[in-house]
Amino acid sequence: MTRVLAVRMDGMGDVLLTGPAVRALAAGATRVDYLTSTAGAAAAELLPGVTEVIAYDAPWIGQPCRSSFAGEVAVLVARLRGKYDEAVVFTSYHQSPLPTAMVCRLAGVPRITGTSDASPGSLLDVRHRRLGDGHGNDVDDDGGDTGGHEVEAALRLVAAAGHPLPAHDDARLRLTAPAPERLALPDRYVVVHPGASVPARGIGADLTRDAVLALLATGHRVVLTGDRADRVMVRNLPRDGVTDLIGRTDLRRLCQVLAGASATVAGNTGAAHLAASVGTPVVSIFAPVVPAARWRPWGVPHVLLGDQRAGCAGTRARVCPLPGHPCMRGVTGMDVVDAVERLTGRDAPLPEVSCAS
Repeated sequence: MTRVLAVRMDGMGDVLLTGPAVRALAAGATRVDYLTSTAGAAAAELLPGVTEVIAYDAPWIGQPCRSSFAGEVAVLVARLRGKYDEAVVFTSYHQSPLPTAMVCRLAGVPRITGTSDASPGSLLDVRHRRLGDGHGNDVDDDGGDTGGHEVEAALRLVAAAGHPLPAHDDARLRLTAPAPERLALPDRYVVVHPGASVPARGIGADLTRDAVLALLATGHRVVLTGDRADRVMVRNLPRDGVTDLIGRTDLRRLCQVLAGASATVAGNTGAAHLAASVGTPVVSIFAPVVPAARWRPWGVPHVLLGDQRAGCAGTRARVCPLPGHPCMRGVTGMDVVDAVERLTGRDAPLPEVSCAS
C-alpha cells in the first residue's frame, strides 16, 4: 500500500472531474492527499478517497508570480517532503506537469506520473501521452475534440500509473455527502447559474433574463445561484417564483441546492460539474472556446445548447473575442425550457460512460 499525492492546480470544475481517477488511486493506496489551488480546495475536500487537501496557488498555472515565490515553494517542498511514495499530476492539454513534478522531486517523491507531450527528462517516471494515431504511435495533443473527455483522460493517466478503476466503480462523478441544512426552497425548482469564473463561458445577462422569464411563464419555479459578482446579471428579474441565492451559498450549501433541483441551467463552469456530481440533469449552454467533447457534463442526462462551430471555437478565450457572443445568439429562453422539459420528463438517456484502461 502506498501514500499518493494527487495534483490538480485548477478550479472547482477541474478538480471535480478528477474524482473517478482519485477513487482509482484510493482503491490501492493507504492514503491519498490532494494538492490544488485555493479555488479548488473546497471541491477537493468533497471527493471520496481524499484524506487531506493542500492548497497552493501555482504561478505556472496562471497565478501571479510574487517576489516571495522562492520562499513559498520552499515551504511547499518542506510540507511534502518524505510523506508520499508517488505523485500523479493531472493537467489539461495546454498545461505542463513538469513544474509540479520538479516540486515533487525536490520533496523526494520517488515516483511521479504525468501527461506530457514535451520531453520530461527525468522529472517523470511515467510519461503518459493522451493521444494515439491508431497505429500504436503517440501524437501531440492539440486540445481538440479527440482524446476523450477529461474524466476519461484522468482515468487513463492513473491506469498508466498502475491504478485502474475498480470494476465495480461506474466512473461517475461523486461527492461525500455534506451534512444537510434546512433551506427555504420550493418543492420543485430549476436552478439557473448565470456566471462563470471565465466570462466567455457564462450565460450572460440577456440569456439569463430570457431563460428565467420563459421558465416562469411555463410554470417552473427558479432558484438563482452564483457569486456576488453575478448579481448584475439578474437585476430587474421578477420576484414571484424566483428564489435568489446569488452570493449566499458556500460550496456545501450549493451542493444541497443543486441536489434538490429538477435540472440545472449553467454555462461551461464548475456549477455544471457540481450538478453532475450530485446527479442532477444539466442544460449546458456551452461556449465552444473549449471543446464540449472534453468538458461537457459527465454521467448525467444533459442537453448542450449553443453553436459549437462558432468562430470562437477552440480559442480558449477568457472573454468572448467576437461581437455579440455569437455562439449563444441563437439560443432562446424557450430553447432552455424545451431542454429542461426533455430532461425532467426523463426522455434523455444517460450518456455512455467509458472507462479507458
